[in-house]
Amino acid sequence: MSTSAPAAPALATLDWGRTGYADAWSRQEELVARRNAGEAGDTLVFTEHDPVYTLGVRKGAEEHLIWDEAELTRRGIAVCKTNRGGDITYHGPGQIVGYPIINLASRKDLHAYLRLLEQILINTVGTFGLAAARREGKTGIWLGPRKIAAIGVAVKKWTTYHGFALNVDADLAPFTGIVPCGITDGTVTSLAAELGSAPSAEEVKRVLALEFSTLLPRFFAGL
Repeated sequence: MSTSAPAAPALATLDWGRTGYADAWSRQEELVARRNAGEAGDTLVFTEHDPVYTLGVRKGAEEHLIWDEAELTRRGIAVCKTNRGGDITYHGPGQIVGYPIINLASRKDLHAYLRLLEQILINTVGTFGLAAARREGKTGIWLGPRKIAAIGVAVKKWTTYHGFALNVDADLAPFTGIVPCGITDGTVTSLAAELGSAPSAEEVKRVLALEFSTLLPRFFAGL
């Protein structure tokens, strides 16, 4: 059995529909184990989560949760600590979450992988007429001071999991219950807020999958 888990010739795509966060995390870890065992190829998973705040491994992430337990219960928002990078963020309906399960053994460069995810999101948002960009020293994708997509990843034996969350037509109110990603000099936005009406989730996922298929081979080629 190969121990290097070489890159698959094509990127498979799965759509899990709406999921609970804990269940999706468990299913990701199963895919990671299969990828590292050579039993599956690279896979891009799409899902939409039930309302949840997730906390990354960054120190002090818990301090950026503003709403108390009573308010969380009233609004039906769960809280989950994770092992991904980054701070605290919100997932909920109207947001496309992408979990790339990709083995990086042939290019062990996590920083370059993060830049890949950023470029995929920039290109995707650009397809719908918005000029998104990176912000120096901050993760995610931005339209000026407004964050439209969050990124937080983890790796196990050089296979990636967790990933990104792109606000398509999400309720943005829950972001006021946290300091999103620990950022105090910006706000959160969505495709719907910027465009007046959002493209369909299916169309956005189609564009995301196309960008992955186009840019991932260039990533592995070191381009």
